[in-house]
Amino acid sequence: MRTAISVFIIAFNEAHRIGKTIDAIKDLADDIVVVDSGSTDGTQAIAQKLGARVIHHDWQGYGRQKRYAESQCKYDWLFNLDADEVVTQELKSEISRIFDGCKSPLPGAYRVRICDVMPGESAPRLFAYAHRYVRLYHRDAGSYRPSTVHDVVQVNSAFKTSRLRGRIHHYSAVNLSTQISKFNNYTDALVEDLQRRHVARPTWRLFIEFQSAFFKAYIIRRYCLRGVYGHARAMSYAFFRYLRMAKYVEAHRGKNRDEANPGLASHSGTAPRA
Repeated sequence: MRTAISVFIIAFNEAHRIGKTIDAIKDLADDIVVVDSGSTDGTQAIAQKLGARVIHHDWQGYGRQKRYAESQCKYDWLFNLDADEVVTQELKSEISRIFDGCKSPLPGAYRVRICDVMPGESAPRLFAYAHRYVRLYHRDAGSYRPSTVHDVVQVNSAFKTSRLRGRIHHYSAVNLSTQISKFNNYTDALVEDLQRRHVARPTWRLFIEFQSAFFKAYIIRRYCLRGVYGHARAMSYAFFRYLRMAKYVEAHRGKNRDEANPGLASHSGTAPRA
């Protein structure tokens, strides 16, 4: 049964997986919006073939792109998915029950479990770690924060936030090479965001960031239960956290140097960043 929900997805060169994402929810909602930021691999055609409305919008950063997608939705109830996520039948049935016989439940928000599925797995392993994020919500209850690097729904405290039992399967890692490339680009954006917001990080964290991040991923997030690839993912996550901190220290020291020697910065041959 289709419900009065708008599903929105932001995408860029996701032809290899967006079809599976849309196919899993096309019988849940009659309004599926894909906001594409300039794909060159045929993402748009695949989404349109499966019944989605495809809208081009130049990349504005994660939170801002999703806020734009919200504005393009037909209904007041919104359900956000990433192009590498697949809704389970259990979650679809749970959502259908919420809207069964009632086109407009009381405005609110729902957190959903999002479980990583690693290469070689058909589903998350038993006891696999899961994040919980607000993904189903009424537009009166909340909206994505206008951040360039973070995509988190900010829910108004006047509205109730509940939990859904069903899961979303997250197929984030195509391979380690792709993941490391993504980490490199994302850490650049994270450091720029920290500088823009004048957020300070203590330098001593550089010496423990890798070790603590590995422990967090391998033990607390239970990647130790995911075999060889779980170990590799924990290592890459630790590298991501270390790289973010190392780039921050580098940028912070460069800024201090330029402030102490303004003449050196003006003759460096590189235009200063705003």
